[in-house]
Amino acid sequence: MSSEATILIVEDDRDVRAVLKEYLSEHGYEVVEAGSGAEMRKALERAIPHAVLLDLNLPGEDGLTLARYLRERHHLGIIMVTGQGDVVDRIVGLEMGADDYLAKPFDLRELRARLKSVLRRYRTAGTEGEKRARQASPRIPVGACSLDLAAHRLLDGDGREIPLTAMEFDLLKVFAEHPHQVLSRDQLLSLTRNREWEPFDRSIDIRIARLRKKIEADADRPQLIRTVRGAGYMYVPGGKDPQSL
Repeated sequence: MSSEATILIVEDDRDVRAVLKEYLSEHGYEVVEAGSGAEMRKALERAIPHAVLLDLNLPGEDGLTLARYLRERHHLGIIMVTGQGDVVDRIVGLEMGADDYLAKPFDLRELRARLKSVLRRYRTAGTEGEKRARQASPRIPVGACSLDLAAHRLLDGDGREIPLTAMEFDLLKVFAEHPHQVLSRDQLLSLTRNREWEPFDRSIDIRIARLRKKIEADADRPQLIRTVRGAGYMYVPGGKDPQSL
């Protein structure tokens, strides 16, 4: 891994930070440390990292609040670190825009693998966006929004950007490219090139729920991304069934 990849570790335990910094530095990462939300913001003022390793159980301003702050302002990878039994926190964190999560205690090799996966998605998005930016900027209508493939952005009806994680963009692009097709979770993982995940990882459902809140008129009664019981999901452009087109 090139030293071009900078990782910001937000963790209040100094010993844990030291272990993570030593391990990641040995594998070519540049590591920046922060022990609190305030220190994280100061670090961001100096330079924007490629990814943030964010502990959710921080004193004062908690990790969930910081995850939302990061996602609303920066295009970078976010990996949450939670306690072993903090399932609710993981779900909420994913809903707020984190890309992945790890439960303590975790194997450092698993951390590195997940970090590489998140960085690869963001780097691929950046490379493809730069390449297409020199060409015409194709946009795909998605409900009342539009998906800008070149800039990797989702825009609302007034042209304002709606923040997306790299995985959310990949999912939405796959749906837009496969209208009226039932896609299983395993197919979605294959098409978004996220094979490091388990085929039946339910976190993909959380990301789809998050997407629905951004593109559906009523997220509780989705018309664009529909659940097909026992099979997966189907994207219906304009919310219209094929028979009615």
